[in-house]
Amino acid sequence: MSSVILITGAGSGIGKLSAETLALAGHTVYATMRDVAGRNADRAQAMRDWAAAHHADLRPLELDVLSQPSADAAVAAIVQAHGRLDVVMQNAGHLVIGPTEAFTAEDMQRAFDTNFYGAQRVNRAALPQLRQQQSGLMLWISSTTTKGGFPPFMGPYGAAKAAMDSLAVSLSYELTRFGIETSIVVPGAFTRGTEHFPSAGKPSDTARVAAYARYDGVMDRVGERLSALTPDEATPQAVADEVARIVGLPAGSRPARSVVDFVGDGAEEVLALAEELRIAFAERIGIADLLRPVVAPQTA
Repeated sequence: MSSVILITGAGSGIGKLSAETLALAGHTVYATMRDVAGRNADRAQAMRDWAAAHHADLRPLELDVLSQPSADAAVAAIVQAHGRLDVVMQNAGHLVIGPTEAFTAEDMQRAFDTNFYGAQRVNRAALPQLRQQQSGLMLWISSTTTKGGFPPFMGPYGAAKAAMDSLAVSLSYELTRFGIETSIVVPGAFTRGTEHFPSAGKPSDTARVAAYARYDGVMDRVGERLSALTPDEATPQAVADEVARIVGLPAGSRPARSVVDFVGDGAEEVLALAEELRIAFAERIGIADLLRPVVAPQTA
């Protein structure tokens, strides 16, 4: 069955690849990004051209996750056009790299604004519609940094992603009685195929950065080692393929989590155990019914 899908941060990387893969699978996909009429105008037009060439329903749409009115307007436009919204893919994010001490509190707030608060703005825009229709899928793009091993100098990013992941888990319980499903896709490190590292933000306190000169070269060596450990087939397209697979599953049968990691940083093993314990604890405290959504029967 074809779904109406909203993807945040769909201008590049996993978001863009997922948008294209889902559109090729027959879904109506709104690939959202900010400044569609300005600095991202070329990307938006390239998407329209790609959609026409592939006879796919892929539509660029303005959505700035830093703005609640922008999120509200994007969801309203989709609902006005289709009368429904089936999948919300929370993908928008921005990597920051540098000594944690060198990030001011304001720097960290900006990292959280994109990676965490932005998701909540989209939640507040989309969830009233999903609750009203008593159906939908919240699909979150997390990171193995939340549970696996990861290198230093990614402190604010790791913290923001962990916060987002925790929010997704909490919401999963709170949405099941509305028939809304939650799946969290957890990508590992990808050293090519995204703009994640080339466009990474830096701390503003350059004097504090200089104080960590004894660590110069560490991230370069980490990047080289990750590249050496990564097989040739490890591209972000694998994440997009998994997203499309999950969206295509029948409602009520989607996995709570799916890890896509080619390096093996330990997150898959930790998350598998954490999921077992989460389910067991939910059963012990009497909320096992909140682990799966109440799915309305399909009508012909």
